[in-house]
Amino acid sequence: MQQATELKKQLQSIHRKSYPAYKSLKGSYQFGHYILSIDHVQGDPFASPSHISVHISRKDAGFPDAYSKNNLTCITLADHLTRQFEQQINHYSFRAKGSGKSGLISVSHCGQEILSRTACEITSKGITARFFIGFPANGRTINAPELEKILFVYLPKCVEMSLYHRKVPERETEQVICLKEDQRVIREELKKRGLIAFVANGSILPRQSGNSDLPMKDAVPFQSPKSMEITIQLRHRGSITGMGIRKGITLIAGGGYHGKSTLLEALEKGVYDHIAGDGREFVITDDTAWKLRAEDGRKIKDVDISLFINHLPNGRNTRRFSTLDASGSTSQAANIIEAIEAKSQVLLIDEDTSATNFMVRDELMQRVIQKDKEPITPFLERARDLYEKAGISTILVVGSCGSYFYIADQIIQMDNYCPVDITEKTRKLLKEYKKPDCEAEGFALPSEKRSISFGSSVVRRKNYRGTGMVEEHEKLKVMGRESLMLGQEQLDLRYLEQLADREQTQTLGYLLKYAKEQYSGKTTDLTALMESLIRKLEKEGIGSVSGQKEIPAGMAMPRRQEIYACFNRF
Repeated sequence: MQQATELKKQLQSIHRKSYPAYKSLKGSYQFGHYILSIDHVQGDPFASPSHISVHISRKDAGFPDAYSKNNLTCITLADHLTRQFEQQINHYSFRAKGSGKSGLISVSHCGQEILSRTACEITSKGITARFFIGFPANGRTINAPELEKILFVYLPKCVEMSLYHRKVPERETEQVICLKEDQRVIREELKKRGLIAFVANGSILPRQSGNSDLPMKDAVPFQSPKSMEITIQLRHRGSITGMGIRKGITLIAGGGYHGKSTLLEALEKGVYDHIAGDGREFVITDDTAWKLRAEDGRKIKDVDISLFINHLPNGRNTRRFSTLDASGSTSQAANIIEAIEAKSQVLLIDEDTSATNFMVRDELMQRVIQKDKEPITPFLERARDLYEKAGISTILVVGSCGSYFYIADQIIQMDNYCPVDITEKTRKLLKEYKKPDCEAEGFALPSEKRSISFGSSVVRRKNYRGTGMVEEHEKLKVMGRESLMLGQEQLDLRYLEQLADREQTQTLGYLLKYAKEQYSGKTTDLTALMESLIRKLEKEGIGSVSGQKEIPAGMAMPRRQEIYACFNRF
């Protein structure tokens, strides 16, 4: 451990030298009540910025023990401090001048969801904040005085104002912790009461636009139908009333543009807890819920889709079905089976993004095309058994197919963004119509174990002189929330609609890279591998799979469901 004064001397000694001299700064330095660590130095001013971390002991940070008494409150406080830190550093980013990324100061940008991130972690030892700084240069010549401004003037102010209890508004921090604890109470009540979701009265479900997750101004507040209304006693807020959705099959019906998909989208994001002011703070869904859809063109490997698809005319085995280019129906069937493997207890489906022939076959079609000539068993004929025999509930948005009314436990009509319980009204109407075929024989969940094979994680290339070959591990590249590339293989994750953040995708990439390096050239049981990786994340932390000595910023915890889904697309 060196003192801050030693860092200042080193900066003065390398001023105007070639950019690689910055690497001599790597190490830890004592800055008063915190330790500054330079964990990774960028190669040049145009490369990804340098990795920096700050560590503050619990005693110096001064936050009450009640704010970090368990994993739940630690994650919540860390999320809150990350947001505070970002507000501060935004005032100073690019104030130091130079070429390329010179003067950049950035930390993870948190969305509306509260996620466990490497950007800020709270342990029994203290608070660690991780972020990025673009080391200043003129061209590729070091501009040390500008970096000195960042490290000795700007950064201490940011740390002081955002990571110490005496400077962070007490009331605001307390409210953040209380909200999280109330959200946890609702999740516990869902399990006790046999519910899969809760939407509080007064919630704002519509978003500003397709590319904004902020609440829409002047939106119609949610108001539960009286028949579905429940009240939950919270720990801090008192009692809260809203719509409880029971286990079973729930339909969300209504005309176009009346809010059906808006309600479903709120429920799919309800697997995460949201910050105050989001409008969906008390929209809580079973955290295993899986939003699935048809996914034309996706890769499928050895999935038993025989529950839905059998007797293909080309004789292909649907108990171990593989394809590089799935159709809408086969992809949706595989998505359901993979969701079951990932232990999802709730399926969220929108008719608009489903394969029509997978969802239903009307009476005329059944008469024209005989059952023995149709390999697809529609979801309509399996949904009831999925609930009654496997305990898997379904929430389904319908707008054109009335056949699902016959198997529904509860039916919600969205009328101008207001939900109406039309279950009994619809059941009376059903007596006037002939009941379609809603049952199928031979219900059995897949029982065979699946395996995953990994090729070599090492690639050979010519050295920079072109005189010989060198070996290195495949490179990982994350392209936003929806895509990542490992080596030469690109994974399309855009239809994993519950991925909330690019940093979750970054962690999925690290997980995939870690698994490939550990099992290079081997075949292993898929479920055993998934559970092993999940245990590692929970026990050792998100950064444990990064493959780096120092934990990098920019990682967030994905759910079990997204981990399974990522590997299934590999």
